[in-house]
Amino acid sequence: MNGVTLKPSSSPLTGNLQVPGDKSISHRAVMLGALAKGTTHITNFLTGEDCNRTVDAFRQFGVSIQQNNTSLTIESNGPGNFHEPIEPLYFGNSGTTARLMPGILAGLPFFTSVYGDASLASRPMNRVVKPLEKMGGQFDGRSGGSYLPLAVRGGNLKGIHYTLPIKSAQVKSAVLLGGLFAEGATEVVEASPTRDHSENMLRAFGADISASNGHIRISNEKSLIATDVYVPGDISSAAFFMTAAAIVPGSKLTLTNVGLNHSRSGIIDVLREMGASFDISNQQIIGGEAFGDVTITHQKLTGTVIEGEIVPRLIDELPIIALAATQAEGTTIIRDAEELRVKETDRIKATTEGLTRLGAYVKPTENGMVIEGGYSLTGGKTKAYNDHRIAMMLAISSLITKDAVMIDDVSSINISYPDFFQHLQTVTSQ
Repeated sequence: MNGVTLKPSSSPLTGNLQVPGDKSISHRAVMLGALAKGTTHITNFLTGEDCNRTVDAFRQFGVSIQQNNTSLTIESNGPGNFHEPIEPLYFGNSGTTARLMPGILAGLPFFTSVYGDASLASRPMNRVVKPLEKMGGQFDGRSGGSYLPLAVRGGNLKGIHYTLPIKSAQVKSAVLLGGLFAEGATEVVEASPTRDHSENMLRAFGADISASNGHIRISNEKSLIATDVYVPGDISSAAFFMTAAAIVPGSKLTLTNVGLNHSRSGIIDVLREMGASFDISNQQIIGGEAFGDVTITHQKLTGTVIEGEIVPRLIDELPIIALAATQAEGTTIIRDAEELRVKETDRIKATTEGLTRLGAYVKPTENGMVIEGGYSLTGGKTKAYNDHRIAMMLAISSLITKDAVMIDDVSSINISYPDFFQHLQTVTSQ
């Protein structure tokens, strides 16, 4: 257990801050760098525990991965030179590793077993196992492969046409990764756009991939070729400081080199709609990924309705958006966010419980929540449920509470943002 007590702070957030590299992009850069022939250099890699699980997995296949702080060098001769791991692969708490890696494991011509911590073992895996079985992958595990641990007998995949039954970039990515090994073309169809980091990076590594009107097609006709990858700052990590600056009076904070991929920038759209002031400058695009500097200035917020196609663009940010909604004038309604139920914890339950303990008025619904804004938060004892995003949301709440906020365990923050508390102190003490 690693609990903290955070005293209230009236200090505005000011200055400049660079958040760590994007978690989603860091995972994919390691995966494709290991599958590609040649030397891949990754800059601004996220060194959190989740991404390190992906690095460790490929090292067990015999891939050379050298790490120097946030820089990685991957030397690989491609998957044809991978060897069968002698021990099970441990994915810890990393949902991205657990959901994407089966697409690769199903294509490798050997046996692999994988497992995770108690939290990861409770997260549904059948959403990726079922389409990969249609491609010819052989899986076994709890409840017919619905939960970790999993055993995978890979090889001999065939392309499929697959329509996503849920809005999930992880499922889409797992099938596309399987398509790299499959005979014939694989096509994934999504009714609503989800984050497209996999498509962007597959193009950067030279894959035979195309996308049009929600149809993404990939084949194994082209081998991946090593390339250099720059990882922008993680907008999901930046979201905590964006929201803090939006709700703490007197704040004006600039976050540098933040990823601005359209499939991930829903947090900016929603906070703007609520009345937050944003200025975006120094925009660039590298490897298909947009990024730039984001300046947030405190303004009074008003409630809004969050539903429909924007939800996949901000699903990980909904807990911190809920905190912002407690400080907005009027009611905020979140719908179509049932995916929150199967994250590191049930985030609808965890968010409503945590904010209610702090004195907010929040009502959970089956697929979201209703937040009554305009009330002062009191503080109190809270529980993070071993979920990094819940822990960081509760920590940010201490900037606006009357009394101290006590969080039972914040060790999960190391998953995505090891320097979170140091950065929080930096921007509130200038």
